[in-house]
Amino acid sequence: EVQLVESGGGLVQPGGSLRLSCAASGFTFGASYMTWIRQPPGKGFERVSNISPSGNTFYAEDVKGRFTVSRDNAKSMLYLNLNSLKTEDTAMYYCVKGTNWADRGQGTQVTVAS
Repeated sequence: EVQLVESGGGLVQPGGSLRLSCAASGFTFGASYMTWIRQPPGKGFERVSNISPSGNTFYAEDVKGRFTVSRDNAKSMLYLNLNSLKTEDTAMYYCVKGTNWADRGQGTQVTVAS
């Protein structure tokens, strides 16, 4: 059974930083493409970033240069460093196995407010 547990969210001021973590189990993490998605309040899901098993990355235009995705295959951990946060980054953030957004964890809330 795929299990994904996100953590690290919180309340931060604009311009601040957070590091999100996702603990994965129940599948071969090191062989899996991983995705971070988010859902802003009252809106649909949107892709934030992807990382391949070998570490190739993709970022949505509005987070490029501010967010950094990484993984530790030995620990089955996925990370997302969020820097220069903006109020519009406020959302529930989820990690996803592969590209099927239904295979996501319970999420961690990021709130950016002054």
